[in-house]
Amino acid sequence: MADTAKPKGGARSSGSRRRSRKDTSPSLSNESPDTLLDYYRRMLFVRRFEERTAQAYTQARIGGYCHLNLGEEATVVGLMTALKETDYLFTNYRDHGYAIEKGMDPKRVMAELYGRSDGVSRGWGGSMHMYDTESRMLGGYGIVGGQLPLATGAALAVAYRGGDEVVMCQMGDGTTNIGAWHESLNIAKLWDLPIVFVVINNFTGMGTTVEMSSAEPELYKRGSAFRIEGERVDGRDVLAVRDAATRLVERAREEQTPFLLEAWSYRQKGHSVVDPAKYRTDEQRETARSKENDPIALFDAKLTKAGILNDEIRDEIAAAVKTEVTAAADFAEQSPKPDVSTLFDYTYATPVPNESRRMPADPVFAE
Repeated sequence: MADTAKPKGGARSSGSRRRSRKDTSPSLSNESPDTLLDYYRRMLFVRRFEERTAQAYTQARIGGYCHLNLGEEATVVGLMTALKETDYLFTNYRDHGYAIEKGMDPKRVMAELYGRSDGVSRGWGGSMHMYDTESRMLGGYGIVGGQLPLATGAALAVAYRGGDEVVMCQMGDGTTNIGAWHESLNIAKLWDLPIVFVVINNFTGMGTTVEMSSAEPELYKRGSAFRIEGERVDGRDVLAVRDAATRLVERAREEQTPFLLEAWSYRQKGHSVVDPAKYRTDEQRETARSKENDPIALFDAKLTKAGILNDEIRDEIAAAVKTEVTAAADFAEQSPKPDVSTLFDYTYATPVPNESRRMPADPVFAE
């Protein structure tokens, strides 16, 4: 098992322990400047898209639950860069950035957030349920761990058909404590399925720290009970995430066996848009939002030091991203709301006899 940028210390009550300052990032000299700037642009786009989403939520343009990728942009871009277009992705409810990076049109993602008919799920899914068979993003899931058995089943289907696709199953740290985690990893290894389980460790499962909820807080080790090889990577570093994820995805593809990757970073805000995160101390909030833990600020500094990014390029990228995010919001605003008559159109994939389509105000029994 590999352990990259292993967190220090053992204080069981703090979600903001100091991390190793040793720079284990891959060298920029081995990368194309255009590739590095593309990663920077994509990370910035996810950040600005999520900030616009938060704004729209406070304006009551978005309803229901809404969870943002703020602080996890390097992880999102790094993981999605490791996948081929033919690979499958299952995520939890913090799925907007992943949906965009897997190939969904940002305009349709924003329209889905607005609950409009041009959304990726026709406006009936909302924030937690992005889904698109064409890009093979097979869902964000609102139930904690709900995606694990389905992702494992998809990997079984790939193995059964003899395909070379890989399934990536993303989840939060709290998911490692539920039954579906144990059942899915056991089956995945028992049947040697091509799947990479990815745990996004932001140190807090909703309001409870990992140390207070997991007897083994080094989550990448928790696959060892099932003889699944695991690695930990600094989720603030897009290149480190890309390299670790690519290595495990390609091994899963070639060796036809599961792997586990833990990526750690800081969630900049509360669990959801409306969560004030009062379970964090002022110091913990400052740590999460500091420049030394902000993946975009860190990457910006590295690119600037290497002479790849300057004020002119930075402003140009920022302006282009702002224009694209504004266009997505405008598209969502202008998209029509779904007709109530379509409420049950996607309850089942195929027609079901005696399916109920009774609206809340309809009588239980027809007259």
